Amino acid sequence: FSQNGYDRMKSLKIAGFSDKQIALYTNLTPLAYGAAQVRVLRKSLGVKPCVKQIDTLAAEFPADTNYLYMTYSGDYDDVSEGTHDVIDTTGEPMTPSTKAFKNRIRSLSISTQKMENALAEKQERGVIVLGCGAYCIGSSVEFDWCAVSCVRQLRKDGFKSIIINYNPETVSTDYDESDRLYFEEMSLERVLDIYEREAAAGVVVSVGGQIPNNLAGPLARSGVKILGTSATDIERAEDRHKFSDMLDDMGLKQPAWSVLSSKEEAAAFAAEVGYPVLVRPSFVLSGAAMRVASDETQLQNYLGLAADVAADKPVVVTKFILGAKEIEFDAVANNGVILNYAIGEHLENAGVHSGDATVILPAQKLYVNTIRQIKKYATAISKALSITGPFNIQFMAIGNDVQVIECNLRASRTIPFVSKTLHHNFISLATRAMCGLSAKPYNISLLDIDYVCVKAPMFSFTRLRGADPTLGVEMASTGEVACFGDDAVEAFIQAMLATGFKIPTPGSSVLLSIASDEYRREFAEAALTLNKLGFKLCGTPGTVKFFKDHYNLDLLELRKPVDTADHSACDDTGAPSALTYIKESDVELVVNISEGTTRKDEISSGYVIRRTAVDFGISLITNVKCAVWLVKALDRQLYQFKAKSVTEFYNLHLND
Repeated sequence: FSQNGYDRMKSLKIAGFSDKQIALYTNLTPLAYGAAQVRVLRKSLGVKPCVKQIDTLAAEFPADTNYLYMTYSGDYDDVSEGTHDVIDTTGEPMTPSTKAFKNRIRSLSISTQKMENALAEKQERGVIVLGCGAYCIGSSVEFDWCAVSCVRQLRKDGFKSIIINYNPETVSTDYDESDRLYFEEMSLERVLDIYEREAAAGVVVSVGGQIPNNLAGPLARSGVKILGTSATDIERAEDRHKFSDMLDDMGLKQPAWSVLSSKEEAAAFAAEVGYPVLVRPSFVLSGAAMRVASDETQLQNYLGLAADVAADKPVVVTKFILGAKEIEFDAVANNGVILNYAIGEHLENAGVHSGDATVILPAQKLYVNTIRQIKKYATAISKALSITGPFNIQFMAIGNDVQVIECNLRASRTIPFVSKTLHHNFISLATRAMCGLSAKPYNISLLDIDYVCVKAPMFSFTRLRGADPTLGVEMASTGEVACFGDDAVEAFIQAMLATGFKIPTPGSSVLLSIASDEYRREFAEAALTLNKLGFKLCGTPGTVKFFKDHYNLDLLELRKPVDTADHSACDDTGAPSALTYIKESDVELVVNISEGTTRKDEISSGYVIRRTAVDFGISLITNVKCAVWLVKALDRQLYQFKAKSVTEFYNLHLND
């Protein structure tokens, strides 16, 4: 670039090479540092992208829209630049302690007039909100709802709002939702370009999911003003090694853990604490590459996958706790002080990803001491991380023994669910806190709410040929619904119906294939109820024998299929194949609950039964607690209900 540098650099940028790619091909390592060097050189040469407006009127009339994009192929901008100098925090590390100290010093010297002038300047500069990007498993409309709620509150408070998002399906990319909308990729380079051009007062990274949250550190190190929780603390929570260390230092309980330094050390740790163990990469969304290993062979395989996904981030191995209840804590905090919170419980035991779990709000079956411990732990974590904005902590509990699973310093996918259930927008409150405005807590009493809301997942297994329709620690759902009810079971069955679940009719067949005696005992009362309601029960050999021996309940025995082509009857008993029975008889519900082992017959036979049920449009339940609740709803005939408006439930609460 020493000769004719401008033309050479611009030609590379027009050809689509990012700063990071240029650093890679010119051996400027490490890449993060190299990309920053290329950026400095590019700007010194005067090579900057132009901002262009998308013509929405087909050139028939002058188009004055806020649909914007950046390109190196233009020679002039279609919209004006920000009139202020860029806020650059480089060289000014804002750790929680120094930030708090500076704020205290400022409070002694800044007059009210100066504060008003500062607010007016921030409003004029505007705030950049990073959207959710492309929809995928784990990042969907729930994060777009958060981004839109944030932008609407910004505009309500007089701030110029700037959105960066490249997904035209989202509401945040509607023309009237923001003052400026950039249809651009969520990359460090592009966000920096827009931040510098707009001279914004700051960037909100905590309402768009994991993609913008992962940019917090790189943006802060590049001098960008991050609004809300500091980038240092965001990374402290995302880095599973640092977070686990912090919990140990604070004396907060968590499952036994170890950082992966070698596969041999991980195997030794697993042998010490006992299998199963959970392999957990850092900085990932929807449990990507998270796996439960039941033996050393699985552990070795999963460690390799996690290391690939996590790149240079830590991979932690933790003891996987069986039979624990998982609890969601969603909250908004301001400078480490919790303003509002909600506690929801998973119907399924821990081990099902929170995005795939059936969540009940307010929690219905938690001990008072458990709730007290959760609030105590959450308060301590919020203070330690000096949280300002939305956050989510996941806990597990066995009895009153509470342990921390993880903490996300961003809006979770349950924040819209919480906000709509409690009829108060948590993101609006978080936005005011992040912008330094007065954030008055909502008047919420979880004990006084006279209704229950249940969130149920939706899956696309019918469209994913060959996928195993079962749940685990990595998210698989592609949507969710939530329904209100006078009690939890009523809300549950309505939510199930809203997902498209078909209620079996009395007199039809119900196929039971339950892998372990523990789950069979838990489902026993429900099986007796199904028999009482007139359903014809059939099952695989182990399930049939258990209910006959222990409850004198007769089920038609079916042979486990070996593969998808196995339609033959049992040679010894003449029992028909479960596969044939599903396809040719009147089965309307399949309850298939595996024990989570890696036994070959469990994987092959269970998979074939589950997959066949999905392919033939038969209702399928793969979790014992969901199956029990379904039978409770059938027994009470709660599927025959009169739909109510959500307003009726809100008014019920107000009338009290």
